[in-house]
Amino acid sequence: MQLETWTRWPSREALGKEERSRPGQVLSFAGRLALLLTVLLGTVSSRKFTGGAAVVAILILVASVLLFLLLFRATRNHRIGWALAAAGQLVVLAPIAHQIGAETLANLIWCALSVIALIRLPLVAAVPTFGAAVISYSVESGDSYLALVATVVGLALLGYLIRLDSEARGTALRLQQQERAIRVAEAESAALAERARIAREIHDVLAHSLSAQLVHLEAARLMLDGGAEREQVRERVVAARRMAQEGLIETRQALSALRGEFTTVGEFLVELTNREHIPLTVTGTPRPLAAEVGLAVRRTAQEALTNVRKHAPRARCAVELRYLAEEVELEIRNTVAPATPVSAELAGTGSGYGLLGMRERAELLGGSLQAGSDEDGWLVRLRLPV
Repeated sequence: MQLETWTRWPSREALGKEERSRPGQVLSFAGRLALLLTVLLGTVSSRKFTGGAAVVAILILVASVLLFLLLFRATRNHRIGWALAAAGQLVVLAPIAHQIGAETLANLIWCALSVIALIRLPLVAAVPTFGAAVISYSVESGDSYLALVATVVGLALLGYLIRLDSEARGTALRLQQQERAIRVAEAESAALAERARIAREIHDVLAHSLSAQLVHLEAARLMLDGGAEREQVRERVVAARRMAQEGLIETRQALSALRGEFTTVGEFLVELTNREHIPLTVTGTPRPLAAEVGLAVRRTAQEALTNVRKHAPRARCAVELRYLAEEVELEIRNTVAPATPVSAELAGTGSGYGLLGMRERAELLGGSLQAGSDEDGWLVRLRLPV
């Protein structure tokens, strides 16, 4: 862990360019340009050198600017070789500038290199680079021991504090990016969940409606094959037509339910059981149910009664809805006499996924579904939290 601390680069977010507004970019550019012009004018206007020395100073200034740009790019791309090469050349150029009289330029190179090395290089390379820069400065500057110590300590503190600040900003930027990615993932997940919910509702409506139609149409075909009366066959066809109409109504109701607009569960069960001539019992205090819970109760009742028509067409069936303290319970029970005839072809209609779909719907809502033999009949019991 200690070795990693010394060899780890500052994060790319810390070394990268911050997202600034247009005024911020203008101010940053203006500040850098002002600093460059100040150094240039200070170098050219100095009376300590003229002629060829001034030309050399300007060339050193241009080379220093290019080397600092290379150092920034190399550290941003984590190229340690190029970064150290640029830093080494700057350490060489600073004393040359100082020797020909460009003290302002030399001091700027030393100070900038010391701070930038601590900010942008791994500590294992930053510390030697900082040491080379301050040693070169101490040899050439001629300052007193106290002034030299103060300068070195000040540069070290400045560079290290800026490094810590850059790391903190980089960490904050990464957290923001992660938060944005999480929000995008949550939005995508919510969209997928909503699509799955809509698909499940439409599937359940169509599966119930088409399955019920197949029941009646298959019964009509069996009657035709058995030579039944025309009126009996007509009743089955009319029932299938009625199921198709009800399927359209249920589709509209499902779309309304997805918006939270549908009739209460109690009213729906009353209509359903009256249509099927099945007794309905409601216990407990009726109360409004959440949209998902209400839809689960409706779909379970429809699927269970469709299964009764398919597998036990002459069964005695009863429906009971119980409003419990923290749950709602739906129970559909049918009792089949031993001699009840069941058509294998009729029982084979449908997709075969009704029971699985009901159980999955219940589990998604934190409830449970029991379906199986019960004494001499069949029992479906749905329990959902409210």
